[in-house]
This record gives sequence, C-alpha cells and structure tokens, in this order.
Amino acid sequence: MLHGAYGTPNENWFPWLKGKLEAESFKVILPQFPTPEGQSLASWMEVFAPYLPELDGDSILIGHSLGAAFILRVLEQLESPVRASLLAAGFTKLLGIPKFDTINASFLESPFDWQKIRANAGACTVFHGENDPYVPLAFGQELAKNLGADLVVIPGGGHLNAGAGYEEFPALLSAIEG
Repeated sequence: MLHGAYGTPNENWFPWLKGKLEAESFKVILPQFPTPEGQSLASWMEVFAPYLPELDGDSILIGHSLGAAFILRVLEQLESPVRASLLAAGFTKLLGIPKFDTINASFLESPFDWQKIRANAGACTVFHGENDPYVPLAFGQELAKNLGADLVVIPGGGHLNAGAGYEEFPALLSAIEG
C-alpha cells in the first residue's frame, strides 16, 4: 500500500486496511516515502527498490493519490504482471495546485507506457470521489480509460482520505476479497 504526497502509512484508511488484510494472512508492506522534503520519483524508487523482487502474480498494489501514479511507474518496470492494481484518487498529470505540482512533477513529466502498464497491472480498479477537491473526476475517468479498468465513483467521497471521512474503505477491501 502506497501513500501519497504529504502522506504517511499511518493515516487515512491504511491502518484499518492493513489490519483487515493481515487478519486474512496477507503480508502487507506500507513503506514511508520522503515527502514533502526530498520527494521525487528517484527517491521513492530508492525506498521501494527492496520490494520490487517480491512482486509477483500474487501481489496486489494499492495506491492513494500520488501513490497511484507511483504504482504506474513501478508497473512500467516489471517483467511479469501482479494480481491486481487498485488506485484511489489517482492522477497522471499536474493538478494545477502549486503545493502539489512542485513536488509531484518528477512522477508525471515523462509519458506513461500504457501498454506495459496494462500488461503488468493485473485486474485494475480505479476509485474516485465524485467531489475530490484536489483531483478532478475527469482525471480518474482518464486513468480508468487508459488502464482499461473499472471506475468506481464514490458519492461524497472527496479525496478518499481521512479528511473526507475515509478512515475505513470497505469498497476497496471488497475489491481485494472479490
């Protein structure tokens, strides 16, 4: 599970989902990425590098916000597909919000290799709040289209974070269990 910009593994629905999955004997990896200081695609890849060899056909990648864009960059590097990729409040271009765009730019500046990403993503679902204050719904729709993924629009979901009331995320858990 991968957090986004200004995020931590101990916020939003991550602790809840981690507990649910570990109770079902899933191994859960929730790294802390440098953010906002030192945040770059290269620094996040450095943190994630030890986990790359562990990714296989049983792995499920879950990303929130910038964590979703980071998953796309990871999928570009894999030689074989994961089981599933679940992306919440994801985006693939700058948001028009300087506080985020400045530190997110390195993740988004080169074109995404959609063919490679689709080949490695496994079953994909994109979750998006209909009223996300940071990431327009059109960005989630575009992400789902590029992935050939199902789009689940959450009424009143906001950014699908604790600030929008998302300290639990049953729809995401259902996608994993289903």
